[in-house]
Parts: sequence; C-alpha cells; structure tokens
Amino acid sequence: MTTAHEVLAVFCSGDGRYGNLLGVVRDGAACPDEASRQALAKELGYSETVFVDDPERGTVDIYTPSVRLPFAGHPLVGAAWLLDVEVLDLPVGEVWARGDGEFTWIEARTEWAPPRTLRQYGSAAEVDALEVPPPGEWVYAWAWEEEAAGRVRARGFPGRGDGIEEDEATGAAALLLTAALGRALNITQGRGSQIMTAPGPDGVIELGGRVRRVAPSDARRVRR
Repeated sequence: MTTAHEVLAVFCSGDGRYGNLLGVVRDGAACPDEASRQALAKELGYSETVFVDDPERGTVDIYTPSVRLPFAGHPLVGAAWLLDVEVLDLPVGEVWARGDGEFTWIEARTEWAPPRTLRQYGSAAEVDALEVPPPGEWVYAWAWEEEAAGRVRARGFPGRGDGIEEDEATGAAALLLTAALGRALNITQGRGSQIMTAPGPDGVIELGGRVRRVAPSDARRVRR
C-alpha cells in the first residue's frame, strides 16, 4: 500500500478503549477519483475511510469498503477532531462541529442518515447474545439498559456483505434512534464504545464522542 493514511478510533469509552476505526487520507489528491477512493477503502477494510479534499474548509468524502456515503456519523466526528474545524463540507450540506472537553460533537439531521432498521429487544442481554444476521438490511439492534437515564445497549449489523459484519459504533443509527425516541441518549455499542446524543431545536441532533489516534500495528490487532 502506497497511499499515506492515519487511523483514528472514534466513540471511545471513558478509559480510551474501543471505538470504531476510521481511515483518514489527509491528501485527498492522492486518490483523485471515486474509483481509486473506493478501491483504497476496500483495501484498508475499515468501516469507513475519509478523504480530505480541503482541510481548511473541512471538505471530506466518505467511503465504506463497498459504497460512497453522503453522510456518516463516526467519520465526521473523527474528521472534526483531527482537522480541528468548526464546519465540515459534505454533499448533504454544512455540518457544524465543536469540541467540549474530551468530546467532539457534530450537528446532524435525520434526513441525512441512510436507512437503518431499528430493532428493539427486551434486555441488554438479548442484544449481547445476538448472532450476526445474514446480509440484507442494515439492522441496529438495541435495548434499554436504564431507560430513566437514557442508557442504551446497541449493536449494528451493516448487512452489506463487504466484510464488515458488525459495526463497532454507528453515528447515523444513533441519530435515527435519538429521533425515534425523542430524547438524549448514552449508547454503549459493540465491544464497549460510547456514543452520546442530544436533540436540539429545528430537528437538529448533536452526536458526540471521544476520539484518539491509533498506531497502524494496533489497528491491525483491533481488526482481528
């Protein structure tokens, strides 16, 4: 592999563990067209890879191993943290970002999120026990851990058949679940990643989490 990239873990737990891995190509010109970007995203094999086309304006382009995305939560939280910008420029429009202590937040709208099937279970233990479903629909399985406190246990199954059987932390699905429930959430997803959400005015929802850099050797170990 010749294209330089960085690796971030997005939506880490309070002790800095877990998080969904994100590839970031700071020099988007290294992959100048959609075909080359899609090929690199497939080669890297992360849930998403971001290509930075203008770091000052926050212009980024997002790919899974198999499709290009006009919007995705965990890549934008990661890109906002890495580029230290207040606005990200996406096909869906401007996405505002801010830092708040250990958390990085973005503002998003539900209509930007790709479709997800939100499937509620009776307990966190039921969610933990789920097998990976066959490819097909994108399923976000969730259950209340503590409803009064807005604490949720969730797992995400993309169902694309592109090697990502389970998504460690899914911002777009958390956005849709927040809109459906109409309240702020503290979501534990995957092995232990943490996603925070907060509804705002005019249909805007804030999505936040912790971000850290990951060494390539550590990224390979996490993916195994």
